[in-house]
Amino acid sequence: MDSSKYYIFYDGDCGFCNYWVKWILKNDKKDRFLFSPLQSDFGQSFLKDRNLATHDLKTIYLWKPGAFYLTKSQAIFAVGRILGGVNAVFGNMNFLPRILTDFIYDKVSENRMKLASQKCLVPDEKERGKFVERVE
Repeated sequence: MDSSKYYIFYDGDCGFCNYWVKWILKNDKKDRFLFSPLQSDFGQSFLKDRNLATHDLKTIYLWKPGAFYLTKSQAIFAVGRILGGVNAVFGNMNFLPRILTDFIYDKVSENRMKLASQKCLVPDEKERGKFVERVE
């Protein structure tokens, strides 16, 4: 486990989620993120270690080992800040009330299967090294 990286846990069966993982991969110029589907051994271990539901895969998690983990809109905003540049503007929208931003997140999450096709993410060889599926 690399404590210098940020881990993004997402629903690996969701085309909408896979689209955003691909977008983050493209914009992660400083190589700060690693990814793990919640369905993977590593994802399930992450959830179990925190007593989180292992079958509810509608939430994104951003984890910095030894420091914190964030969920839903707070995770999305943090990703924007970490990516920096123009993305930091979106990332700094966390001034909005969390109850509002998580409500919007939940509505998008409920409809995410309708928002994108069920195409699987197929990472290229370089990107493949950024995915963690097994507990080490």
